[in-house]
Parts: sequence; structure tokens; C-alpha cells
Amino acid sequence: THARTHLLLVNILSCGLEVCMAAGTVYIPPLLLEAGMEERYMTMMLAVTPVLGLIFIPMIGSASDSWRGRFGRRRPFIWMLSLGVLLGLQIIPQARSLTLLISPQHPHWMEAALQAVAVCLVEFCAQACLTLMLALLSDLFPGDEENRKAFSVNSLMMSLGGCLGFLFPAVDWSQKPIAAYMGGQKAFVYTLLTLLFLGCLLTTTCITEEAGAKGERKTLAHPPLKSLRSSCCLFPFLPWPRRFRDALCRCASECLSVLCRVYAAYKHVPQVIWRLFVAEMFSWMAVMSVMLFFADFMGEGLYQGVPSADPESPERKSYDEGVRMASLALFLQCVVSVLCSMLINRWVALLGARQVYRSGVVILLLATTIMSVSDSVTMVTVMAAVTGYTLCVLQVLPYTLLCLYHSDRQVSSYSHCSALSTVYTVPANSLDTPSGLQGWRSPAKVGGLIPGCSQSILGQDTDPQLLSSAYLQVLPAMCLGSIVQLTNSVRAYMASACCFSLLALLFASRVVYSDADLQR
Repeated sequence: THARTHLLLVNILSCGLEVCMAAGTVYIPPLLLEAGMEERYMTMMLAVTPVLGLIFIPMIGSASDSWRGRFGRRRPFIWMLSLGVLLGLQIIPQARSLTLLISPQHPHWMEAALQAVAVCLVEFCAQACLTLMLALLSDLFPGDEENRKAFSVNSLMMSLGGCLGFLFPAVDWSQKPIAAYMGGQKAFVYTLLTLLFLGCLLTTTCITEEAGAKGERKTLAHPPLKSLRSSCCLFPFLPWPRRFRDALCRCASECLSVLCRVYAAYKHVPQVIWRLFVAEMFSWMAVMSVMLFFADFMGEGLYQGVPSADPESPERKSYDEGVRMASLALFLQCVVSVLCSMLINRWVALLGARQVYRSGVVILLLATTIMSVSDSVTMVTVMAAVTGYTLCVLQVLPYTLLCLYHSDRQVSSYSHCSALSTVYTVPANSLDTPSGLQGWRSPAKVGGLIPGCSQSILGQDTDPQLLSSAYLQVLPAMCLGSIVQLTNSVRAYMASACCFSLLALLFASRVVYSDADLQR
């Protein structure tokens, strides 16, 4: 009973973070547009957090590896990052008031800049905190069986958090007196998020982190940060500017060395894995194009609203109603994805991996095509919900196929290449997407749910890292704002998703799905 309680406490914060990130997926694009930011700059802003995460999250993980203190090595960093999340949650709904207070003469560009900074703060700190929570799970539950159980619970709690995060903005809180007192729908939702996240954060004070310290200490080692620390220690009596410059040079040198080793490792990746990677990349590009911009698409495209209009104008109210309906559609999508995840192993056993994977891409293509041309709110909502099946397939099937590839001696032999063992040392199941986007499972989160996959395959080889980097396809999607401004229609989001889906279907036909295909 104590072990179960401890496991639940560890995962409650992950649930709270997922709630905040899911709500952010709905509200962030509208908030940036309401602040006066152009469509193209809004989409570009959403690319900032993935880049920051890719650079700094490994460094934060490395710092937590070497930290020693009375509260353990992960929790101090988790608490500091959580403070960043709480600060951002307070700034986002009050950006207009703060802007008028700081600079009454230039409220528009100042409000957009303040919103952008707060959004980056929340998304980056939340994603870094999630990564450390995964590392903490690996520390506390080092055994294979308990590790599998821990990450299964983690996946369940994060799915629950995603559903709640999409549900909160879908409810019309504006008619409640307390919501009007707090400043409206968005201000009330962000107050709820703050209180919920604060409650989840307090549960971490009950965690005894040293419980897993007796086992083998798993690390998130990152050579550049080690070099930075050692450089500061080597020159303790030098002036700070010179010490910082020397440390920066060492860090740059180590980064270049790591990139060379990564390139050497990826050169040995077999063709079958590259085929899977390309299909996965285009599939996720389509999914991200739908999810990230669905609220703006519904508000402007189907409800004919204007995000930058006066808050009491009919155009703005129509836009807000569209955002609420979009949140409901994404909530249904999340529910469908969770339900499908309970049955997908049976479907694979019954129909085969080929049919299940291709059906997911076909459904995505059909849904995005209908959403591109339909004016029916009901039809578009149903199609968005249906893509939850595709979301489930993309979260599980690629790593199931990866296990199949490793069962073939010729395919798996490359993993013994010495270059692979020198890239990164990460805890089993600690891989995570650096995109800062909620609800999308990396091998870390689905690894414990895939039968027949060893933890070494999912946690330590380069292949899962390659598939995880497929989540960086969100970066090309950030350019969609320029296409929207060029065409003067938010339907370009769905049309682009349709094109990505078509490419995904073409490349999915070249993916290897069975032992028989491997022998050809």
C-alpha cells in the first residue's frame, strides 16, 4: 500500500503539468492573436520552446545528476521549474493589465511581447519539469517490473491530465459571477490551473527521493554541462568574465564533439528505420498542424470571429465560442486516443501492424480533407475526435515496429557500434519529446505498455532517440502562419495537414511491418 501511494504521489505532478500544457494548446494561439500578434509571428513563437528545450533541458538534467542535498537531486530543480510555471500562469491572463501599468503609451506590442515571454516560460519549464519527473521515476523504481508499472501509471496520469486540460476551456465559465469578477473566461481558467498545479506540486513534499538511491544511479549525463562545471572549478581565481568565456569555449567544443558522434551513430541506422522515421515525421506534421492551430481555425474559419476585436463585440464573442468548441473537440480526441490505447494491442494481433498503421494514416487523411472543406461545426468536431485513433497509433506502433526490427540480427547488429554508446547516457524510459507539447507519448511513456520490448531497446539505443526527434517536425509546421497570411484563410492549416497526411500515406507504404518483409 505504501509503494502504491508513493507511486501515485510521484505521478500527480506530471498530471498537473499535463493539464496546464493541454489548456495552453487551446489558449496560447488565441491569446497571442488577441494581443495583436500577426499570424506568421504567432506560429513562429510556438517554435521557440522546442528549440530552447532541445538546448537547455539536457543541461538541466545533467545538473540534477550531480546535485546533492537534503531534498534529493531532482526535487530542487523540479520546484524551481514549477515556480516558473506558476509565474507564467499568473502573467498570461493579466498581460494586458501589466502592459498598461508598465507602458501606457505602447500597449499593443508590449502586451504581445509579455504574452510571448510568459508562454515560453510556462511551456519550457513544464517540459523540463516533466523530463525530470521521468528521471525521478527511474531513480525511485529501478527494477524492470516496478519500472514498467511506474511508467504505465505515468502514462495513465498524463492522459487524465490531457483530458482535464482540454475540458476546462471547453466549459463556458463566463456566465459565472466569480469568473466575471476575476476578469473573464480565460482569467478564471488560468486561476483554476494555478490552484490545481499548486496542489499537485505540494504532493512532491511527501516524496522520499532517496528511496531509490541504493540502486544503480541512472543519469542524464550531458558532456557540455560537465565541461562547463569543470571549467569553472579549474579557474576559481580568474575573473568571472574570463572564466565564463573559457567555460563557453569548452562547452562549444564539447557540443561539436557530441554532434560528430551523433552523426557517426546515425550513419549506421538501417534503412528500415529511416523509412519508419520519415513516415512518422510526416504523420506528426499533419497531427500538429491540426492540434496546435485548431482553436484559431474554429474561431476564425467556422465561427467567423476576429481575435483582435473588442472583447464585448459580436466578432470577439463568436471567436471565443469557436475556441470553446475547439477545446471540446480536442477533449474528445484525447478520450478517443485513451480508449483506443486499451485495444490497440488486440487490433495489431488481429489485423496486423500494417493494416493498423495504414488505417491510422488513412483516417487522418480523410479527416483533414473533410475539415479543409466543411463548414459544419458538428462534422469538423467529429473529424477532430476521430483523429484520436491516429494519435494512438502514432504513439504506440512505431516503437512496436522498432522492437520487430531489433529482433532481426542484421538490423540490430549496428547497435553494437561503439559510436552509439558515446552519444548520451540516459535512464531507461527517460526519453521525452523536447517540443513541450502535451499528450504525445515518447518511448518513455509508452515503453512500459509495449509487450515484447525490452527496456534496453526503448531506453538506451539511438533508434528511439531518432524516432523521438520525429516530434521536431513541429518546427516546419511553425511556418504555416505565413501561408495563412498569404492565402488570407485559416483553412490553410487544415489544407497543409491534408498534404502532410498524403505524404505520410505514401511513405507508410514503404515501411517494413513484419518478419516476412524483413527477409525480402
